[in-house]
Amino acid sequence: MDPHRRPPVLDMTPEGEFRDPEPSRRTGTFDRLLERLGAWGVLVAAATGGLMLAGLAILAIGILVPVAIVAGALGAGSLWWRSRRARRDGVPPQAVRFVFIRR
Repeated sequence: MDPHRRPPVLDMTPEGEFRDPEPSRRTGTFDRLLERLGAWGVLVAAATGGLMLAGLAILAIGILVPVAIVAGALGAGSLWWRSRRARRDGVPPQAVRFVFIRR
């Protein structure tokens, strides 16, 4: 804030009314056109931002689905290989145990 700038002075009567009439707003055709154009601009920008977020969500899902498929295939292949090796070694199917290691 500029230290040399004075705050506005409100000239009021003892009854609490303003002495000077309110300054009139510019309500020309160009001002109304700019107001509507600005409102439409904000609306279009908000809609575009929402569509952009939806597009990013679809992109993220598109990237994560193949990763999940490959991870699931690797896990299934590992379980299949362990089960096959256990059958070859003569371990009955009830004795196959899976151990999950938490780190």
